[in-house]
Amino acid sequence: MRYQQTEGGKSVRLLRVGEQIRHVLAELLARGDVQDDVLATHSVTVTQVKVSPDLRHATVFVEPLGGADEEAVLGALKRHARFLKGELGHRVRMKYTPDLVFRLDDSFATANRIDALLRSPKVARDLVDEPRRPLVDEDDDQ
Repeated sequence: MRYQQTEGGKSVRLLRVGEQIRHVLAELLARGDVQDDVLATHSVTVTQVKVSPDLRHATVFVEPLGGADEEAVLGALKRHARFLKGELGHRVRMKYTPDLVFRLDDSFATANRIDALLRSPKVARDLVDEPRRPLVDEDDDQ
């Protein structure tokens, strides 16, 4: 069997397993299967799951809707990691169920910061069309 890799260097298998885990966790959080007051009052988006090459560890990137109470939501997810791992083991057929580590996803904040930079007056000033100067002086007849 061939070992397939994507352009980013990750194996197709790791990406597929990560997506399966992401779907299961998103479903568990959306349906409210986790009994926690913080998670009951916040919508949580599971943006990405990165799985280690041996499939024993999974880093789950989450973002609370609107970015409110990020630390409280992250703490609640960490408290219920064992329950989520057990539910994951029942729903995804794997030799080993990976240990779950939850991290806040800062990609949305980074994208907003880049967008704000691109819309700033300094950058907009540089994007205004200016009359182009010729590359070669017209006075030179060499």
